[in-house]
Amino acid sequence: MDGNGRWAQARGLPRTEGHKAGAETVRRVLGYCRDADIRYLTLYAFSVENWRRPKEEVDLLMGLLGSYLVQEEKTFHENGIRLRVMGRKEDLPEAVRGEIDRVEQATAGYDRQLILCLSYGGRTEIVRAAQRLAAQAKAGTLDPDDIDEAAFTRELYLPDVPDPDLIVRTSGEMRLSNFLLWQASYAELYVTPVLWPDFGEADFQAALADFAKRDRRYGGLSEPKA
Repeated sequence: MDGNGRWAQARGLPRTEGHKAGAETVRRVLGYCRDADIRYLTLYAFSVENWRRPKEEVDLLMGLLGSYLVQEEKTFHENGIRLRVMGRKEDLPEAVRGEIDRVEQATAGYDRQLILCLSYGGRTEIVRAAQRLAAQAKAGTLDPDDIDEAAFTRELYLPDVPDPDLIVRTSGEMRLSNFLLWQASYAELYVTPVLWPDFGEADFQAALADFAKRDRRYGGLSEPKA
């Protein structure tokens, strides 16, 4: 969800106003996914690197997150959406962790999933999984010869969530920025110059239309057409 700061700066506003506008876009996109029957939506909300930003901006982002959870919980229930968070929850303020735990538990029975990546980094997730496997091997509960892709996947933050089919990157940035590095191996990438606060239904539909034209071979050959 890139471009909040640039959106604000282009309007002569503080960066914090861009983040507020970006939060409104999250609400819209959640509705687009519901209407398109998309079962999993993962949003890269706050990376491990984002802690380096000015304290004022970080504090505002944490405040926005807490407010969003309180305000949107009713929407989650009305639409059967399960909230899940992946990342280093222990890094988050105690009040925010409390809201996350409460809403995650309250929505645990729903099928659709909104996954927020908070204090998340793809490399951090991979290192964590390797450490957990190493600890099992050291304790004698895992034979190193049994470590394969499936065993590694089981040690990721949310191993039951399917790998993403499509990754949408706003604001024209041509990189993954440490997002779902393991899971994104065969994801289709769609980059749009639109800044996240301006990302609307037409942009969403354009991403889906582009995805529908992709030939997903997973390293193999295309199926012959009839």
